[in-house]
Formats: sequence, C-alpha cells, structure tokens
Amino acid sequence: MSSIELTPSQKNILQELVNLYRESESAVKGEDIAEKVDRNPGTIRNQMQSLKALQLVEGVPGPKGGYKPTATAYDTLQIQEMDQAAEVPLRHNGELVEHANVEEIDLTSVHHPEQCRAEIQLQGSITAFHEGDDITVGPTPLSKLQIIGTLQGKDDTSNKLILKIDDMRAPAGEPEH
Repeated sequence: MSSIELTPSQKNILQELVNLYRESESAVKGEDIAEKVDRNPGTIRNQMQSLKALQLVEGVPGPKGGYKPTATAYDTLQIQEMDQAAEVPLRHNGELVEHANVEEIDLTSVHHPEQCRAEIQLQGSITAFHEGDDITVGPTPLSKLQIIGTLQGKDDTSNKLILKIDDMRAPAGEPEH
C-alpha cells in the first residue's frame, strides 16, 4: 500500500492520465490531460514534474511521446490492475459508455430506502457526466444486479459517481434495446 499524499489537483490529473492511458494504451499528451481536467497545459507540465519526482509517471520522449502512469500510480490511486476484469456495463442517459467499467459499487443509506444512494467507482473518464443524468449500472456478473439512478454528484479525484437510486433489480433480465 502506498503512503504518497497527493493534493486533490495532483490526484485528479493522475486519475485522468490513467483513464486516458487505458483508452489509448499509449503515452498521453499533456494537452489531452489539460483538456480533460480543464487546466492550462503549462500547469499540467509543472504538475507532471512533481509526479515524475514521486515516481508516479514516466515521460516518453519523441513526437508520439507524453506521459505514462507507473505501477506506483495505480497503487497510490488504489486501482487494481486486473488482466481479466469482469465487465460491468454502464449506461449514461440510455447510451452504453465505451471505455468505462464499473470497478466498485458501494451502497450507502440502505436502511433508509427513500434516501438510498450508491457510489459507483469507475475505470474511465467521468468528465462527461453531469448532475441529473440518468445512469444504469450492470447487470453485475454474478448476482445480475442492476442499479438505475439519477446522478446527484461526482468526485473527480476518486473517479466516483454518486447516484440517487431510483430502482434496483436482481436478477436483471436482458436489457431491451
């Protein structure tokens, strides 16, 4: 377990680097990270120097260069790299989200059904999600649990969506398209 303490800004930048790296499987340009986190590319370059010093990213020189997360980065963000991760689909306003996989579902306030919430930890970018969006998670591989909810908020630094649960089904049938 890593004990590196990052600022929220560093954590957000590192999380977005990991998300973009997973999508492209190649070095990520600072400008691409800057666009995702709504920051100046110069700010990203400065932060990357700090993250390199902490051995969380490595620079890749050349025209196809950029940044790659290290194994320590995944450890610091508490992201498990799984070769054969189970696919848990995510739908955003009815559309299947490519390059997103649900890593963890945490049900909160279950003892108050009228206030039932779920925190959804994602692998993939959450920048396109906004409050009030319709989110459907699942069905999960074993229990076939499906959660249908409304986005109440998001935590960019932890890559989590916070849903108000509108409906839960288990086992969920095949989605009707």
